[in-house]
Amino acid sequence: MRRIALLWAMMVLMCLTAAAQANQDPYYARRATLFDELSIGKKDIVMLGNSLTDGCEFNELLGNRHIKNRGIVGDIVQGLIDRIGPIIQGQPRKLFIMSGVNDISHDVSADSIARAMERLIVMVKQGSPRTKIYLQSLLPFNNDVREWKLLKGRDHVVVEANVLLEQVARRQGVTWIDLYPLFADEQGRLRADLTNDGLHLMGKGYLIWRDAIRPYIK
Repeated sequence: MRRIALLWAMMVLMCLTAAAQANQDPYYARRATLFDELSIGKKDIVMLGNSLTDGCEFNELLGNRHIKNRGIVGDIVQGLIDRIGPIIQGQPRKLFIMSGVNDISHDVSADSIARAMERLIVMVKQGSPRTKIYLQSLLPFNNDVREWKLLKGRDHVVVEANVLLEQVARRQGVTWIDLYPLFADEQGRLRADLTNDGLHLMGKGYLIWRDAIRPYIK
């Protein structure tokens, strides 16, 4: 009973965190409410995630008008859960997911990130069983380029989360795309030539991402 109560309290806390995030961040609210109004179709390919996804024009990079960007700056995995409804309703052909680094900055454990991601995947599988799901690994960050205080000393959590997320992908029978090695330097940091702030990608980084997922898009 104590474990159930604890798990329930954690779920409530994550929901409140996501709600507070939407209420306090005008950009998040604008983006989320816009996505509520935009339609998703059965031929569409949805890119779901945080600022890394938000910052890219995937449809142009991949030359595919059916690619729909549903990334929002600052989002967490619970935020994806909260706004997955319209995507499920549209029954898209494919769904690419990347999220978790903002959870890490909120001191969320790798295990909690993986559990939340698994809940999200189960929701999609149940609500839109024909949607093919692609779970992408978290990317490294680089505090030597710019110090992200909430991520300081937490590089290892990215690695731990990726191990657990790959297990989630296998358990749920979805495609795992390990992007991490493509972006990490020898010390496991985000390559300095791919970022100007240690966390987000420059154009060259998005080209690497594009090339990695192109086979799955086709």
